[in-house]
Amino acid sequence: MSALGEQSSSSHLSVLFDESINALNILPAGVYLDGTFGRGGHSKGILNKLSQDGRLIALDRDPDAISAAKSFENDKRFSIYHTAFADMLSVAESLGLVGKFDGIFLDIGVSSPQLDNAERGFSFMQDGPLDMRMDTTQGVSAAEWLNTADLEDITHVLKVYGEEKFGRRIATAVVEKRESQPLATTQDFVKIIDEAVPVKDKFKHPATRSFQGVRIFINGELSQLETALESACQMLKPGGRLAVISFHSLEDRIVKRFIKTKSQGQKLPSRLPVMQSELDKGKELKALSRAIKASKDEVDSNPRSRSAVLRVAEKL
Repeated sequence: MSALGEQSSSSHLSVLFDESINALNILPAGVYLDGTFGRGGHSKGILNKLSQDGRLIALDRDPDAISAAKSFENDKRFSIYHTAFADMLSVAESLGLVGKFDGIFLDIGVSSPQLDNAERGFSFMQDGPLDMRMDTTQGVSAAEWLNTADLEDITHVLKVYGEEKFGRRIATAVVEKRESQPLATTQDFVKIIDEAVPVKDKFKHPATRSFQGVRIFINGELSQLETALESACQMLKPGGRLAVISFHSLEDRIVKRFIKTKSQGQKLPSRLPVMQSELDKGKELKALSRAIKASKDEVDSNPRSRSAVLRVAEKL
């Protein structure tokens, strides 16, 4: 993220590209899943490593991403499904591929094209409809929710998902303002936030955390991530790799905790005389790295990569 909390519109680069592709340890004839196709940057990298016997399944719930995937339609190794990555297990079951994946990749959060398109409502730097839905074909928009939710619910979302310390002040201002003028655009929300926040962070736009919180809630992003991680364990074959990029602490905490838990095995009372094989029972993953972050060169060329964290694990 830039100092204003959003990526510059000139950059549509795949974040941590080389690190992600290397982490997957791609086998030429392997089976892989890109759960967040976006504009296909990481998918293209995976396909470049696959032979004609390899296979890549891609998912995305954004209709614009599905349209972008048409450039891949002549590649018989590739197929894409319009669905959230939380539904990956259902897709794998329908294809008879549960337990057969050599690698699964996830790039969590809002993409650069989504930020750059004012009509999607993700950006507080541009004026547009206050939507924020990843899948515009279903669900409730941010405006609809903010105009109807009660004070406590809005406060909770801003404080917990947005980590906004002035969450109640902002929520109160939203509830008061919508009585005379319902929120309709991103700048309606930005103005309310700007007026409600008493102390400004000179390194971050005052709307950054609130937009993050509402977006995460509207799209159920954290629960989607938790479901996807559990599904990945079932879908990977032994030796298969899981690579996940996240962009803020809430997501990264979930990924880090998940890998740690799945790497610990069954818990037994301390000092109990047991064999190592007993301690290893229940272990599903092996962490292959600590947090991997973008190099200075990548951050300079793509500001969005500054907050990116890649974590990698292997199925046991």
